[in-house]
Amino acid sequence: MGVDISNIVIKHERSISNFKGKKIAIDAYNSLYQFLASIRQPDGTPLKDFNGNITSHLSGIFYRTINLMENGITPVYVFDGKPPEFKLRELKKRTEKKEEYALLAEKARDREEEDLVKRYMQAVLRLTKNQVEETKELLDAMGVFYVNSPSEGEAQASYMCRTGKVYASSSQDYDSLLFGSKVLIRNLSITGRRKLPRRDQYVMIFPEEIFLQEVLDNLSITREKLIIIGILVGTDFNKGVRGIGPKKALALVKKYDSFEKIREEVEKSYNHEFEEYIEDVYNFFLNPPAVDVEIEEKKINEDKIKEILIERHDFGRERVENAIAKLKKATREIRQGSITDWF
Repeated sequence: MGVDISNIVIKHERSISNFKGKKIAIDAYNSLYQFLASIRQPDGTPLKDFNGNITSHLSGIFYRTINLMENGITPVYVFDGKPPEFKLRELKKRTEKKEEYALLAEKARDREEEDLVKRYMQAVLRLTKNQVEETKELLDAMGVFYVNSPSEGEAQASYMCRTGKVYASSSQDYDSLLFGSKVLIRNLSITGRRKLPRRDQYVMIFPEEIFLQEVLDNLSITREKLIIIGILVGTDFNKGVRGIGPKKALALVKKYDSFEKIREEVEKSYNHEFEEYIEDVYNFFLNPPAVDVEIEEKKINEDKIKEILIERHDFGRERVENAIAKLKKATREIRQGSITDWF
């Protein structure tokens, strides 16, 4: 979900070639949910192997990672760790909502309303522990470095960007800006021609590059006030204020000096009661848990890739072998480019 501050953020449309030679920290869960949502069969269900196991996440992480590497990008995937205590309530609400959508999907299927079935099926997406572990196993076999975050993946990716370990963090959500990522790249894994939901129409999706300091300068605010804007609009950790969008939130943070004064105004004028842990949310964005990492080169294990994709999940042998050849070539070129840059 994430925080929606899109209409007050400056975005620069890019080509994927603009990021050649860059290391980019990618929010793994964000990407995997994208793959589960977009890589689907005609009836709206995810791709599956002959045993009924979902494989959309593996297809996405394998082929799209290779595509990034062919464009000279070094991806570093960042996986979520333990969520903060205050997020558990929101996760429980989401689980209950997914159960509602699952029932709606069954009813729509009985009525043969395929468009509704597809829409509801996307709303009930679940990323299982086994899918996450198998994704890590595949990345290991591909020689692609990944990081296990102590908490939120976006927070760890943002920290890596702030400390210069990567050029940017990549996610569809704007939370990375609240976490302090100097550069955020959106649409990195979904670049290309995409069908609009519920419409027989296609659009071209391009990467977007967003610079935190440019956003703050343009709005004449600090990162602390950007966090407050996010809290007012609503985040993964708290409910937003009904009637307050990004522009009204911006006006409030400019009018009042402190979060306490803003809370008082919102509670009085909008009859909104903030969560009792809202100060913890603010501090979590400001100083999120993160660890220092050294990004290391890893070897490709071709046999392991084939074992996971072909033997275990019935991927086509010829297509996988062709992709492995591309992976090897892209890996060589990235590493040769790094040596040339060093000299």
